[in-house]
Amino acid sequence: MCGFIGILSGPRAAFDAADGMLVLQHRGQDAAGITTFDGDAFHTHRGGGYVQQIFDPDILTGLEGRMAIGHTRYPTVGGGTEADAQPLYTNHPYGIAMAHNGNVTNFGELKRDLSDKDDRRLGTNCDVEAILNVFASALQRRRTKDWVETVYAAMREVFTRVRGSYSGVAIVGGKGLVAFRDPFGIKPAILGMRREGRRRHWCVCSESAALNVLGYEVVGDLDPGEAVVIEPNGKIHRKVVAGRGKKQHRPCIFEFVYFARPDSVLDDISVYRARIRMGAALAQRIMARRIQPDVVVPVPDSARPAALEAARVLQVRYREGLLKNRYVGRTFIMPDQGNRERNVRAKLTTVPMELEGKKVLLVDDSVVRGTTTKATIQMVREAGATEVYVGVASPKIKHPCPYGIDMQTRSEFVARNNRSEKVIAERIGADGVVYLSINDLVKSVKGPTSRVGSFCHACMDGDYPTGDVTAEVLRGLESERNRAHRNANKALANK
Repeated sequence: MCGFIGILSGPRAAFDAADGMLVLQHRGQDAAGITTFDGDAFHTHRGGGYVQQIFDPDILTGLEGRMAIGHTRYPTVGGGTEADAQPLYTNHPYGIAMAHNGNVTNFGELKRDLSDKDDRRLGTNCDVEAILNVFASALQRRRTKDWVETVYAAMREVFTRVRGSYSGVAIVGGKGLVAFRDPFGIKPAILGMRREGRRRHWCVCSESAALNVLGYEVVGDLDPGEAVVIEPNGKIHRKVVAGRGKKQHRPCIFEFVYFARPDSVLDDISVYRARIRMGAALAQRIMARRIQPDVVVPVPDSARPAALEAARVLQVRYREGLLKNRYVGRTFIMPDQGNRERNVRAKLTTVPMELEGKKVLLVDDSVVRGTTTKATIQMVREAGATEVYVGVASPKIKHPCPYGIDMQTRSEFVARNNRSEKVIAERIGADGVVYLSINDLVKSVKGPTSRVGSFCHACMDGDYPTGDVTAEVLRGLESERNRAHRNANKALANK
């Protein structure tokens, strides 16, 4: 999971990109970068940390040009070093800079093929570099007088050679912006337009919330397998060039559970309303279990809409019994388990008067490793709760995700080996745990939309939509992630 944005606007496109990246900061906290093109040269600034730490007005002023792409990084493949920060660049042909969200499952194979067959050697462990070089190589070989058709042909090759889940945007020097979404549409990508006089400005990004903040009208989501070409004069071209379009659309359901902002709309689905429906479904399961809490308390922030609706349906008081320190990052997307454990108590504090002497139902959006949940339950007990139950507004996470979420190490899952809710409750110190079923979640997220027929929920049921995820692939991803964790811990120890 990362956040990307691409803009074709006025001469201060970098400022718009930075503002959009602030809205997308929740999607990645490891690093950020912006690349612009001024009609002659590319300008890039990247660094580790948050957007506000990396960019100031002087830096943004130096990033000249009407075209800009930006990225907030959450490391999956790659070690989280500044060299792996995006956007990445290649100078041939034309000069191309690219940023993406997702994970390439055949990265190692592509790295070898690009060296052996395309005479292109990658310089980082960041998988966007593989996409970038496949695209660049295809552009060179398939170049025709018709630029748009050349891009379509190149993107067909990208979609054929690059497996996994990915959406992104590129600046092609002198040619414009190119945006894309993989043939299964697993990762989100949405297009917006803003008029200034006769000129049309364009923006493509990971979530609609960024478009709203920047004053862009939502045009719509990219379809699976779609390529979008935006020329420097603002003329736009769109075409589905691979796959079966909406017939094989499988967007990631975890976007609606946790990743996306509640004020975003993805594939015509309101994230906020989806979470409200999750809360109502969760309440029904809690009532079926005959759990009767005195108070419903959300684990902030993603679970708040579900907790509000669960409390309404249960006819139980809703209270903010946990307060979040907003200066501590999202613990789930921190790069290693040690950081998550250290940051739980720094992230949350209790309001004892709302918990003391009460049977508390904590509502959380998901429980993956159980680290945060176990520490939270202990804090609530220390504040005087007599009983603590956990309502989870999603199903059990049991399978590794190869598509760009840091859930690649099966041994970390608290629900591994198909553990029962009773066993999970014992392990995290709760009096009881209630999960949604996959059917409950799908119905809650889908709601009234007709755009999406099914979702990717492979982390819950092991059904990987791309059809190429084998046990060997999963072992390789787990090995890579464990290696990255070890390297990160060594670097921390050596500071």
